[in-house]
Amino acid sequence: MLVFLGLLTSFLSFLYVTAPSIRKFFAGGVCETNVQLPGKVVVITGANTGIGKETARELARRGARVYIACRDVLKGESAASEIRADTKNSQVLVRKLDLADTKSIRAFAEGFRAEEKQLHILINNAGVMMCPYSKTADGFETHLGVNHLGHFLLTHLLLGQLKESAPARVVNLSSVVHHAGKIRFHDLQGEKSYNRGFAYCHSKLANVLFTRELAKRLQGTGVTTYAVHPGIVRSELVRHSFLLCLLWQLFSPFLKTAREGAQTSLHCALAEGLEPLSGKYFRNIF
Repeated sequence: MLVFLGLLTSFLSFLYVTAPSIRKFFAGGVCETNVQLPGKVVVITGANTGIGKETARELARRGARVYIACRDVLKGESAASEIRADTKNSQVLVRKLDLADTKSIRAFAEGFRAEEKQLHILINNAGVMMCPYSKTADGFETHLGVNHLGHFLLTHLLLGQLKESAPARVVNLSSVVHHAGKIRFHDLQGEKSYNRGFAYCHSKLANVLFTRELAKRLQGTGVTTYAVHPGIVRSELVRHSFLLCLLWQLFSPFLKTAREGAQTSLHCALAEGLEPLSGKYFRNIF
């Protein structure tokens, strides 16, 4: 037992000593395009925190008018105020959007269409993970309803403006765990059996399949779409799982920061020459 504890201690010590090098590897690449966005309009869901907030910060820094679409308007205003001060861009706006309620989604889209004639970039960033079993206001299992169906409806309602603003892009945040997902048509709402880990995987697979099909249907319109895996990021996404929170704390020196996690979304939103890859899945290391 003493030998085992000694080896474990040595291994953990080695990990933490080499953490900077390991972190550098897992951080992945950086979006290096110099594209500027004056006059461009961007909508980012869930941009009041984490990856979405850092994505909004960078797009605002490049001159875009950025709409933070989120459920918690107070947190959204706090994030927007911080971003405006940091980027000196006053055009960072907050609008209420609850992806668990189709009435809220339709109200957001109606309000946005009244404010803006164009939409150049839509980033479907918001999501939930490892939630105890629950349903949205419309009776959908929460992971499927928020992560996929809510963004599906939002994108559909904003497609007219995206087409009128072409070239335009839609970026859907998925995850590498989509490989473990299945579309369980016999039990879409998880009423027969439910595992909150697999429910998340199923919703992330739906994101990838939605991206692929949307790209096919938008061929020739000038609107392209991409699915992205941001990597394993220190964020609030794991808040519903005590075990994951514990693991995230333990391995935090090796996880990506929100800014590093935003790079894949930024690449797909900004990089030139990606149009032939519409519908594809992008990932930045892990």
